[in-house]
Amino acid sequence: MRVTALLGAALAASALALAPAIADERAVPVTELPGDGARELKGMEKLVSDALALVGIRYRRGGESAESGFDCSGFVGYVFRETMGLVLPRTSREISRTGEAVERNELEPGDLVFFNTMRQAFSHVGIYLGNDQFVHAPRSGRAIRVEDMSSRYWARRYNGARRIEKR
Repeated sequence: MRVTALLGAALAASALALAPAIADERAVPVTELPGDGARELKGMEKLVSDALALVGIRYRRGGESAESGFDCSGFVGYVFRETMGLVLPRTSREISRTGEAVERNELEPGDLVFFNTMRQAFSHVGIYLGNDQFVHAPRSGRAIRVEDMSSRYWARRYNGARRIEKR
């Protein structure tokens, strides 16, 4: 029931405070998986829904699968690969150089949000849901969950956001 409510909230527009966007230093390309066009963009609604379906899966450092667990960038990469057929770089720092920078007041569901959680910029990434909520794989001993970006912890560590679109 909570996931359904969060999905609804993720699709609603929200008014957000301004925050600095990520600098475009040395952009990293996103690779589209080869295929016969069978994988078409299913929209950010599907991406958000697929990400929320993974809530509860345990964190695992270096993890990239639902069976073994995910770290933050493994989780984001998995959702974008499975939903949109896009292969993102492996680390959150590399992912922070893909797509287009987005101002905080322009965030939309499906955008990637970045945080400084290890005294290093762009050391953590999650998927924005809307209404200041994001879903992510937090750390060892935890599971994928939804958090509020306006909480003191996340607000202090926010680094910026990127929008990844299939061309």
